[in-house]
Amino acid sequence: MGREIIETNYFTLHHLCDGVYAAVAKPGQGAWGNAGIIDLGDELLVFDSLSTPSAGEELRRQAESLTGKKVKYLINSHYHGDHVFGNQVFSDTTIISTYVTEKLCKEKNKIEDYEKEKQDMNQYLLQLKSKIDSTEDIIIKKSLINQYQEMSKVLDDLSQLQIVLPSMLFEEKLTITGSDKTVELYCLGGGHSPSDTFMYLPKEKIAFMGDLVTEDLHVPIYNPEEFLNILKQVKQIDINIIVPGHGNVADLTVCDTLIDYLSYMTQQAKEALQQKLSLEDFISEFDVPKTFREWKGVNGIKANLTTVYTYLQKS
Repeated sequence: MGREIIETNYFTLHHLCDGVYAAVAKPGQGAWGNAGIIDLGDELLVFDSLSTPSAGEELRRQAESLTGKKVKYLINSHYHGDHVFGNQVFSDTTIISTYVTEKLCKEKNKIEDYEKEKQDMNQYLLQLKSKIDSTEDIIIKKSLINQYQEMSKVLDDLSQLQIVLPSMLFEEKLTITGSDKTVELYCLGGGHSPSDTFMYLPKEKIAFMGDLVTEDLHVPIYNPEEFLNILKQVKQIDINIIVPGHGNVADLTVCDTLIDYLSYMTQQAKEALQQKLSLEDFISEFDVPKTFREWKGVNGIKANLTTVYTYLQKS
């Protein structure tokens, strides 16, 4: 969806409509997540900064080359590194996030000892390599290989990585009005992370969803109940095009698929708890519906089943 116009080492740029572009990550090349470029008319806005300074640099270069404008705003959808580790490239812009995301970026992403961080990452890569060699499941093996490639790119850039925090903060809604386009930032809570922001262009009916929407991926869940509630609210918005945090540009049906995914796991976990099934038995007996069997994820569906079961057990 959208016309592919430029291919870089990190991502492919899709032209969605006049002045609106999606940067769709190439697997294993250091972008890791998707991003957006919006020409507001008098100002230029970028949504998410990708996983490495190198990819972030290319994103800014393409944005400014396409529009002839300097980036004014950068939006951080949530605190995870694959969406904010390119922030330093945009340090002269207004970086926008929720209060919670800024706090988490400060707490979770800070690097105090680069040498130790490097050692830890090398150790993690060795563990991934071992898992790749021992895993027989083809889909999980592919997911592990992608994780290995992406983390290797982060490690390559680690010595130049600086954690740059958002400077303009909001809670639930922020509107940015340009001479040509208006964007609306919404945070309806935390589903994938404790605070998830998505961006909506009301006139163009395009939404950049961050990791609230992903394609064919067992995306990590922070709060299954809030995740479902958020997606159901998104469904009420007049959207024609969705840019997911990971995967291809899509329409609203990708939202339906995720709602089905979360609803099915929730229902199955409720039944398991009613039957007093242990978590181990619940996971081992869980029959993955055909729709979700080919989905990527280093732990398959197991990690999300654990999250949903544990959440319901506590509530």
